[in-house]
Amino acid sequence: MLSPITRACSRQAAQSRPSNGHSPHPDRSFGADELRRWGVQAICDEARGLELLAQSINESFAAAALTVLQCTGRTVVVGIGKSGHIGRKIAATLASTGSPALFVHPAEASHGDLGMIERRDVVLAISKSGESPELGDVLAYCRRFGIPVIAITAVADSSLGKAARHVLLLPNPAEACPMGLVPTTSTTMALALGDALAIACLKGRDFQPAQFREFHPGGKLGQKLTRVRDVMHSGDLLPTVKTTALVSDAVLEMSRGRLGCVGVVDQSGSLVGIFTDGDLRRHFSAVNIDKPITEFMHTSPQRVSPDALVADVVHLFTEKRIPSVFVCVDEKPLGIVHVHDVLQKGFI
Repeated sequence: MLSPITRACSRQAAQSRPSNGHSPHPDRSFGADELRRWGVQAICDEARGLELLAQSINESFAAAALTVLQCTGRTVVVGIGKSGHIGRKIAATLASTGSPALFVHPAEASHGDLGMIERRDVVLAISKSGESPELGDVLAYCRRFGIPVIAITAVADSSLGKAARHVLLLPNPAEACPMGLVPTTSTTMALALGDALAIACLKGRDFQPAQFREFHPGGKLGQKLTRVRDVMHSGDLLPTVKTTALVSDAVLEMSRGRLGCVGVVDQSGSLVGIFTDGDLRRHFSAVNIDKPITEFMHTSPQRVSPDALVADVVHLFTEKRIPSVFVCVDEKPLGIVHVHDVLQKGFI
């Protein structure tokens, strides 16, 4: 059963589909609405394919995912043409989510790259027809050495389907291409099936953000997964005073640290308060610099763990409207993170 959204897309696409199925005359000028409708038609055609694909997921998918999870080597993805492009993306997604993987071009495999496939690997082969001749040497190699093959194909009894231990069968709706020639819907389904396999394995491995960060140290994604310990000020840069300190001592330490605040620690080294430059301005007229800092400090300072994500600290800054937070373990401050640190490094 198709979703209401897909049914609505199908109705709109049917209204815009050329009745004769042929490409428009090259001299014809097009309006923006007509071009938009053709774009919508293509997306709706592919969406229908994805709906059918979701309905087709069965025990073979679970068995294939288990094979990848139990693999002690790598998942070697192979495919030719558009399937090869899809295969490269699937291999990259698997590798980045905890399932070691690589892409091997089947033509290159026939000229030496078969040596990249080990007996402890599993091969994920992609071919809509299942008859791509370039896959022949790879399948023969896998059969010879008992390497399990997972097939993504639309033809179960194809050469690929018969050689595979597990067949992930693609539905066979029409391609979004009006001529039915350009791989569009079929490649979208193959890509989605690869993503589904990667996500199933990710969950099966209980893959955590900390592991994800190891594979994505660069870019915005890496920034969001950076740990607080990697950006905090610590050691001599950590501004703190004891509970026995005077306001004058706190002001001097706050000025030295240049972070707009100072932490107050008790005799055991636990953080018990915070005094900020805002507190100093608000109480300046009434403050005696020789009074104890404990009379003016906030007694419930915000704390985060050194293992917290910088993204969580950014959320804390926004939610609590504070410019800094102390990094603590067992109530003892190890460092401090200021909003300027995350701004300068592009986390906001």
